[in-house]
Amino acid sequence: MSVPPASLVALASRVENRIAEILAPEESRWSNFDEDLTSPVAEIRRLVASGGKRLRPAFCHWGFVGAGGDPDSMISLDAGAALELLHGFALFHDDVMDGSTSRRGAPVTHEVFADEHRRGGSSGESRRYGDGIAILVGDLAFVYSDRLMSDVSTEAREIWHELRIELNIGQLLDLIGSARNERRRFKAERICRYKSGKYTIERPLHLGAMLVAPQRRAELLPALSAYGLPLGDAFQMRDDVMGAFGETAITGKPVGDDLREGKPTPLMAIAMERASATQREVLSLVGREKLSDRQVADAQQAIIDCGALDEMEAVIVRLRDEAIASLRLAPIVASATTELELLAAYVTDRTT
Repeated sequence: MSVPPASLVALASRVENRIAEILAPEESRWSNFDEDLTSPVAEIRRLVASGGKRLRPAFCHWGFVGAGGDPDSMISLDAGAALELLHGFALFHDDVMDGSTSRRGAPVTHEVFADEHRRGGSSGESRRYGDGIAILVGDLAFVYSDRLMSDVSTEAREIWHELRIELNIGQLLDLIGSARNERRRFKAERICRYKSGKYTIERPLHLGAMLVAPQRRAELLPALSAYGLPLGDAFQMRDDVMGAFGETAITGKPVGDDLREGKPTPLMAIAMERASATQREVLSLVGREKLSDRQVADAQQAIIDCGALDEMEAVIVRLRDEAIASLRLAPIVASATTELELLAAYVTDRTT
């Protein structure tokens, strides 16, 4: 199991503390205004405190440092907090869209409020109430993240806008692809890139660099993309492998979660390309019906037996090596190069 770099652990702690500082007065403000508003803001804090890798703040930080920024700067720290709050927004909404029941080993927000509604004997439908609260909690996290990015360079603000647009485009492609049981490889790879890869690695790197050196935009952004795009793809592909094979005790999600949801992943696209007639029959059930534990296990075995898992692992390694090789030519400081190499190894060899 890959161990997170020490710098990532240290930065994660700083980001968590900064978000706690930001949310504490908001929680107090709205709970004093109306006691019913205590829980919604507290849910943002609960999600942030429940875990997470803090990868987006880390890539933003090393993009900032790589372009000449002070490692202890509050500018970079606030950008990291903004990215983590934005990620919270995405998770609140994603859990509603996917109908998830747990995240990081705990009940998801819409389930928490649906249960509160049921136990309180409230009027209306508990599911709709829980979904509505979770969506609005996500919207609050979105606004809090945006407020942290109000006083940045025009170039950084443009990246911030693009990052958020691409995140939503990726989610749209994912929803449409799942509904259509999409198994074409080029489509799955596009979804992979826009759903997570660009938003997790490439754009945070760009954002960090533009916070400190907007005048070097033409020089820095292509070099950071040469690292960020292949690594972002590899990161999401690793996520897809965990979504198909990860254990609940490790990932905090049900076993075979992506198979149960029929996610349009490169792993499934490769499996359908390589599968025999018998294996294709097993895999064709993914996304078309509610899979039993036995059917999930059969689909997993088909993915292994047809060679799709081995091919996916080889692609992840190739993309990781391509990203690391690009750093030799990147016009960034040496300390950032070292940390970005460590992060590349971590995000492609992780189990959570």
